[in-house]
Order: sequence, then C-alpha cells, then structure tokens
Amino acid sequence: MHGVKRVQYSKEVLEARKQRDQARLKDYLALYEQVFQKRKNKDFSQDAFDSTTNILRMNPELYTIWNYRRNVMTNGIFPASDPSKVNDILSDDLSLTFALLKEHPKVYWIWSHRMWCLEHVPDGPTDDQLKGWKTTNWKKELFVVEKMLDADARNFMAWNYRRYILGNMDPPPPPSAELTYTTKKIEANFSNFSAWHQRSRVLMSLWKEGKLDEKTSKQTEFELVQNAMYTDPDDQSVWIYHAWLIDAGEDTALLRREITSIQELLDEQPDSKCTVYGVACPIQEAHFGEAFGQLGP
Repeated sequence: MHGVKRVQYSKEVLEARKQRDQARLKDYLALYEQVFQKRKNKDFSQDAFDSTTNILRMNPELYTIWNYRRNVMTNGIFPASDPSKVNDILSDDLSLTFALLKEHPKVYWIWSHRMWCLEHVPDGPTDDQLKGWKTTNWKKELFVVEKMLDADARNFMAWNYRRYILGNMDPPPPPSAELTYTTKKIEANFSNFSAWHQRSRVLMSLWKEGKLDEKTSKQTEFELVQNAMYTDPDDQSVWIYHAWLIDAGEDTALLRREITSIQELLDEQPDSKCTVYGVACPIQEAHFGEAFGQLGP
C-alpha cells in the first residue's frame, strides 16, 4: 500500500515463519483426515464432537463438517443428555459461532448453524423453563446481529439473519422499532442498500396489514430519500429505493412533483449519471400516464 513502509524480514525470520506454516498445515491435514474418517465410521461420540470443534476453528467453511457435527449432536450427544444439558450445549455452539463470525462474518455455514441451534432448543421440563430458554435465546440473537451490523452495516448475510430472528421472536418487536433501526443505519451511510431493502420490506408489511397509512408514510420516505439524493446524488442504493417508492406512477401528482424535484437536482449536478436516470424514470411513467389520459393538461 502507498505510504506504508515495507518491512524487511531477515532470512531467519522468514524461515521460522515458513516452518510454522508448514507445521500448521500438517496438523490441519492430519485432523482433516481424522474427522472425515470418524464421519465415515458414523462415530457420534464426544471425541468426534470435539474433533469437529477443532477443525471448524481452523476452517469454518467446511459445510460437510457442520453437517456431521449436527449428526453427532442429534444421534450421539442429545439422546444421552437431559433438556437442560442440551440447552447448555446449544448455547456453547452459539458462543462458538459468534467467535467464528467475528473473523468470518460472511461465511453462510456459520449463520446456518446458528439457525439450527435456535430451532433445536429442547422442550423444557416445565413450560415456563421452555419459554424462558427460547425467549432468552431470541433476544440474545437480536443483540448479536446488531453487533455484527455495527461492525459491517452492509453485511447482507447479517441482514438476512436479522429478518430470520425478527420473524421468530414471540412477541416480535414493534415495527416502529425496525423503522427506527433502519433510519439509523441509512443516515449513517446512505449507500447501505441492505438497510434500504429492509426498510421497504417493513413498510410493505405495514401497508398490507393496514397498520400504517401508505400515503402519509410515503411522504416521509420521499423526504428521507431526497435528503440522501442531495447528499450523494450518485449513490445507486438511493435511486433504487426512490424508484420503488414511485410505484409505477399510480399517483400522477407525485410523479410531477418528483420530476420537478429531481430536475432541480440535475441542474445542480449536470454530470450525475444517476440523477439523469432518476429523472428519466418518473418522466417515462408520466408519459405512460398521459398516453392513457391520466395526467390531463
């Protein structure tokens, strides 16, 4: 990288590093062979479980080993454990995957295993204990995914996982809370396409269920997106969301207003390709409406 002083290592240091890397590779290959042999032998013992832990810490992208780990749990460990113990084991796996996600935040198999763990929380000896376990786990997961999105607000896998968590919480957080959350993420970075997408899903759900007035709330959304346009007129995420809001030209007055607003922006930013595209979309919709006599003089 420019501006970064290159460090010169001695031959001794380079040789020592090479030896360490070769030793790690040797250990990994030996463990890899051992685990796959245990899998072939249908070994569902605690030792097999521990072996999967060790190799997944080294390489969490081994989806075959995640599958094997779950087989060990369901066929070997869980049957020999009471519900409290099973819950503890699953909690430990959630801790393991959280540690792995901090280094590998976009490995699908880690997120998938977390879902599996949550879905296999056992029935407690009592209804209260069962409800307590599940409620606690879902709340923790919402906290975890927010930590992940604090680290990378555009991690689409974390956003997908967030939707999964919200869809399973009982009771779910109020929709207004999710709108507040997406506003926070969008205002921190208008380029956050995943946050815009999440916002559109929440709004569509609220409109469909009649829990939010579509016309009134859309006005608020246009104000939000207009602020984003003027801040960064060449951000595609903003224009995609704007196109979604326009909604095929059903409101002709809205189309006229948006044409005027975007034309003003284009006058200020004549070289902005995204702004040219943005003004073209509502104009096309308006022309379509005029062809069918919807706009009038």
